[in-house]
Amino acid sequence: MKFQYFAPNIEKMPRRKLEALQLKKLKIQIERALRTSFYKKRLKKAGITGPNSIKSLDDLKKIPFTTKNDLRDGFPYGFLSIPKDEVVRLHASSGTTGIPTTIYFSRDDIKQWAHYMARCIYGTGCTKSDVFQNMITYGLFTGGLGMHQGGEEVGMLVIPAGPGNTARQFKMMQDYKTTTLHATPSFLLHLETKMKEAGVDRKSLSLKRAFAGLSLIRKTHDGALRSF
Repeated sequence: MKFQYFAPNIEKMPRRKLEALQLKKLKIQIERALRTSFYKKRLKKAGITGPNSIKSLDDLKKIPFTTKNDLRDGFPYGFLSIPKDEVVRLHASSGTTGIPTTIYFSRDDIKQWAHYMARCIYGTGCTKSDVFQNMITYGLFTGGLGMHQGGEEVGMLVIPAGPGNTARQFKMMQDYKTTTLHATPSFLLHLETKMKEAGVDRKSLSLKRAFAGLSLIRKTHDGALRSF
């Protein structure tokens, strides 16, 4: 599979220029983090009092880790570095421990998020000619909307199918000639089983690839599904 570049000016940037850009962005993030009482205290303890405390990328080693417990202790708004009225969306973890990990997005954050996801999707070979059936949960989990926005940024036809309703899923694959899927690995395996039971031959579909968790599952020349 030949890799294709969605933003070649960034993705093919020479190493020296890329590191300079990374350092610039790191300093911006330090400045933003210092707006919060948590990081102002935590970073000051590590000797970081402002962006100029970061001289090179090696200074990443000076930045202390933020733990899940830190995020829980700061729930719900303790880590906001912008005014709350600039926040336009909230996502969160399931909160199985009782306190969810919450993520807030400004309008610019959402634009950047869509762009980064588009770069990932496009790099796997997707183009605007693809039909993308997104079978991940839409809601507080970031996966559904994140991939959806990235697919639209690429220009794909995106079907917000969501999870479940197995028979309808492969009916949509047939009707709309879906080329790309996004689902949990377990649901993809379940879908394959149900298709066989219904007498649907996967080779008769237009499928080329599937995003499953952190893996890309792609159909090879011999028709097999391979994880990359």
